Amino acid sequence: MSAADEILDIVDENDRIVGRSPRGEAYAQGLRHRCVFIQARDAAGRLFVHRRTPTKLVFPSLYDMFVGGVVGAGEAYDDAALREAEEELGVSRLPRPEFRFKFLYTDGSGHSWWSAVYEVRCELPVHPQVEEVAWHDFLPEEEVEARLDSWEWVPDGLAAYERLRAYRAES
Repeated sequence: MSAADEILDIVDENDRIVGRSPRGEAYAQGLRHRCVFIQARDAAGRLFVHRRTPTKLVFPSLYDMFVGGVVGAGEAYDDAALREAEEELGVSRLPRPEFRFKFLYTDGSGHSWWSAVYEVRCELPVHPQVEEVAWHDFLPEEEVEARLDSWEWVPDGLAAYERLRAYRAES
């Protein structure tokens, strides 16, 4: 099965399930669905940053400071966060990512998705999926901050990053 055929729960503005749809249709029709964003840090506290492959359905070849993806139909956010983090980092037995908050991301052109943000410490050697990740490294947060205006970042990841910074400042 291709990624476009994966079945997603379609949700309303309150994150209540209102239907199901193949991922490709959900994207094409702008149907609201669920996603997870996991910020991974290594033992030194550096952030996992990567550039997406050019074959990704959404935001190909852009940089991201999160791993993650869509929540499958019937899947819990927490389960999707662990699955996506392990898949994209290429690890197993990762600690369960810690939930921070959820927000409704809107791209400004009528598309939106519920976004659950998590954090995890990954002290294992990473082996990212070549189908998902074209380049990766663990970078100090100061370096990520310095590149916010010079690299082209996925817009939903950038929105999640800004919200996570604000969340930390309030905590």
